[in-house]
Amino acid sequence: MTRYVFITGGVVSSLGKGIASASLGALLQARGFRVRLRKLDPYLNVDPGTMSPYQHGEVYVTDDGAETDLDLGHYERFTGVDATRADNATTGRIYSTVIARERRGDYLGGTVQVIPHVTDAIKETITAPATMPDGAEPDFVLVEIGGTVGDIESLPFLEAIRQLGNEIGPARALFVHLTLVPYIPSAGELKTKPTQHSVKELLGVGIQPQILLCRCDRPIPEGERRKIALFCNVRQEAVIPALDVDTIYAVPIAYHREGLDREVLRHFGLPHEEEPDLTAWQRIVDTVRAPEGEVTIAVVGKYTNLLDSYKSLAEALTHGGIANGVRVNLDWVDSQIFETPGAIHRLEGVHGILVPGGFGERGTPGKIEAVRFARERRVPFFGICFGMQMAVIEAMRNIVGLDGASSTEFGPCEHPVVGLLTEWTRGNEVERRDEGGDLGGTMRLGAYPCVLQPGSLVRSIYDAARISERHRHRYEVNIRYKPMLEENGLLFSGMSPDGTLPEIVELPGHPWFIGVQFHPELKSRPLSPHPLFASFIEAAVKQARLV
Repeated sequence: MTRYVFITGGVVSSLGKGIASASLGALLQARGFRVRLRKLDPYLNVDPGTMSPYQHGEVYVTDDGAETDLDLGHYERFTGVDATRADNATTGRIYSTVIARERRGDYLGGTVQVIPHVTDAIKETITAPATMPDGAEPDFVLVEIGGTVGDIESLPFLEAIRQLGNEIGPARALFVHLTLVPYIPSAGELKTKPTQHSVKELLGVGIQPQILLCRCDRPIPEGERRKIALFCNVRQEAVIPALDVDTIYAVPIAYHREGLDREVLRHFGLPHEEEPDLTAWQRIVDTVRAPEGEVTIAVVGKYTNLLDSYKSLAEALTHGGIANGVRVNLDWVDSQIFETPGAIHRLEGVHGILVPGGFGERGTPGKIEAVRFARERRVPFFGICFGMQMAVIEAMRNIVGLDGASSTEFGPCEHPVVGLLTEWTRGNEVERRDEGGDLGGTMRLGAYPCVLQPGSLVRSIYDAARISERHRHRYEVNIRYKPMLEENGLLFSGMSPDGTLPEIVELPGHPWFIGVQFHPELKSRPLSPHPLFASFIEAAVKQARLV
């Protein structure tokens, strides 16, 4: 029997519902339960694929090619369970489904309304089959509702989970509300009124939360906990302080200490006396808090003003540090600064340089200069997606000597070393795209296989002949330039199985110089760091000993 836990948020946004949901999932896993997580987003976009990183942070891509909310990255990192297209839905997707049904005549000429048609579609999304990787039914499905209680956009979702809670009953449904208990310095005390008002908003739509997660920056005195419980109609033990911590990987431990997982199991009448095994999480926290050393990695990107744009990347670098027992200090560098003469010296003293993904021409000259600096100064270099393309263009210009080498993404050029391919193969199907098509969903998205060349660095790093990694890009390195580049020392060490799409390049003789067309950060976990990030940070540790 699958039980549903609905996580809502109140008072303000950005309280950390995603981390809270993922942490609860990790705690239930540690107790032996099978868990899946889902996210419902109130915005009207069909998915975040066409949204600026400044608007919504990174776009998280699943194996099956869905462009989803970044919280799904938290879910995967904390539970290790790969998300699917079914685990994220937006208002736009729900309404698209309802309107398509109306156009087909599925509603038999009836008046289509938010209740019951939209709410029914939301409930179908929540209760859609959510099998585990082994095909088993999950014990728990945790459903995070995006936005804040009181937002007009969230109302259909709240109504849907209210209805579903009534339909399946308290034996299978639990409501957790994440709220804020702010400290007012001038008054010298924590204030419970925002939480009371937030729960009142939730009660106004017919939902009584059974557990309150109270975000705060200091312990909540027993008197305040009692007050919150009294005014919000919950048990005092179900008022869970969610204190700020120094690393997100300490959140599961902190929540368990306050009794969150025990309260969830108690609600469902499940055994909760035994302690879960959180040894692995404690080991990660200990490594983060007491590293054996530290390295500095320069991330040369174009969205560095909003670090959520690179959320998975930052976490994957942290995982690489955990694998090597070191702290990874990230130096976020706007690539445009390197378009100023002499600014490249900003990279002096870093132990590794990473050029991440991106779209558009802005900032590309600076990225190419960063690649050149790493290549010539023999600093460990990691190029991801767009970063790999910049590495290939830099090699064409500065090693091969073709100044006209560029990408057709930036317009017509003399040597289109990177260009738009019109089709590629996924399994037995050929997918096509064209330059004038819709932007949403027209990229090479999701997991694709890659064959690694024997004797290459990446083959030794992966310790495998064939891998599968997630992609999100429209443009590809032009295979026609492969012979010319290899003659000049650049090795194409990873290719698509049919040999037409370059996936990985490396520079033999360099301490560590690898570019990949995919996004390995999407598959890195704190409990199992991605091998490329572990190897990159290992190279940075060696570099740190040289400088």
